[in-house]
Amino acid sequence: MPRVAIVGGGLSGLSAAYELTRQGHRDFVLYEATNRLGGIVETHREAGFVIECGADSWVTEKPWARELAIELGLGSEIIPSEDARRRTYLLEGDRLVPMPDGMRMMVPGDLDAIDRSPLFSEAARHAYRAEPSRAAEFQAFAAGRADRDESIESFVHRHFGDEVTQKVAWPLLAGVFGGDISKLSVAAVMPAFLKMERDHGSLILALQSQQRSPAPKQSVFTSLQSGLESLVEAIAARLPPSAIRLSEPVASIARTPDGWQITTPSRSAVFNEVVVATPVPISRELLAPAIPEFHELLDIEATSAVVAAFAFDRAASAKLAIPEGFGFLVPQYVPQCAQTAAAEPGLLAATFVHQKFSHRAPEGCALLRAFFGGDTAPSLLSWPDAELAALARRNLSRVLGELPDPAITLVRRWPRSLPQYAVGHLARVAQIEAILAHHPGLRLIGNALHGVGLPDMVRQGRRAARTLLDQARSAAR
Repeated sequence: MPRVAIVGGGLSGLSAAYELTRQGHRDFVLYEATNRLGGIVETHREAGFVIECGADSWVTEKPWARELAIELGLGSEIIPSEDARRRTYLLEGDRLVPMPDGMRMMVPGDLDAIDRSPLFSEAARHAYRAEPSRAAEFQAFAAGRADRDESIESFVHRHFGDEVTQKVAWPLLAGVFGGDISKLSVAAVMPAFLKMERDHGSLILALQSQQRSPAPKQSVFTSLQSGLESLVEAIAARLPPSAIRLSEPVASIARTPDGWQITTPSRSAVFNEVVVATPVPISRELLAPAIPEFHELLDIEATSAVVAAFAFDRAASAKLAIPEGFGFLVPQYVPQCAQTAAAEPGLLAATFVHQKFSHRAPEGCALLRAFFGGDTAPSLLSWPDAELAALARRNLSRVLGELPDPAITLVRRWPRSLPQYAVGHLARVAQIEAILAHHPGLRLIGNALHGVGLPDMVRQGRRAARTLLDQARSAAR
């Protein structure tokens, strides 16, 4: 059986290590450059608050994180989002306008709700009303396009026009990916919507068909009662302690006659199999010297994010005026929205955490998270925590009214953590995988290739481990 190196202790690398261990294979080493496991999965627990420092949940319809949590004995920890309170707002000037009920991203299931919403002009309402009648046109376009990719901006504009693209699609996708929808690939980022177009032509008709399905309704998001880091902690508890090398960054990966040589500042070792599970800028730095094609193919743009969280005790929470819902998005096409005069970076989004999930704050208390990203994030990474927290409070106060002093303030920076799946991304991934096929023993996983969500990380890590063990067993027969 092979000796395995896993480079990177985020969720994808941990999932690979867990699967190896689960199948009885303990001849592996997991290298992590920092002093903790989990990558962008980090939970701060204090005074009854459960504060996610990075990702706060996973998309329920992707099953792999839930399956792993249950395997690890965390089934009783699984909690759904409070969808009865689910409402997302868009910031228009200095006021929050609710998105119409029954929408999936920018697609409405109820056209009457669009007519009642103050969010859209008459032209946008007409574009929505007309979209179902163009179903045959969209299906013909999808059939003729075959494997050609297009941007999310182009895709949404074809269906709903300019206003919906700018007012809804931009902030939604920027809030999730910190990206530019004129560059992001619809095939890579929104494959379910492409399938809706292929099957029904009209996205509205497709969504209405799904809503009529007798299948049980699921919550949109899922998390763990004690925080997502519980998943990391449970995995780490299953791994052989001697296999985990914290604060040991990998300096180079080189092909040798005997396998793959991993070099760190303190040692060097040769492995039969290497699973690279680092952020894409680091993967490129490590692999391009051995595989020159990766200089270009792994040159995948990745944007940064800054998170500021504020926890309020009962007395302070009573002074807050937070509308019912999960949070709000800030349309980026309006120049800094109401923050132009302030001449400082504006929010991408904010979450009313205590309303999105139960068990996140003590009874009567509130928990808010503010997000900065996109073009403004790089300049913010060097700001001190106190200045970032003050910036976030000013932005939130312009929307929610003057915030009282929080009981807990937390700031996290996630540099280059959000890879951008540009148009042509799937073709790029196919090229990368074709090249890896000529380099036996080397595998590349993580959020740069096959999905950015936590379930995608779990799926990739476990699949990589299963594949390499299956191949080793087949070769041994």
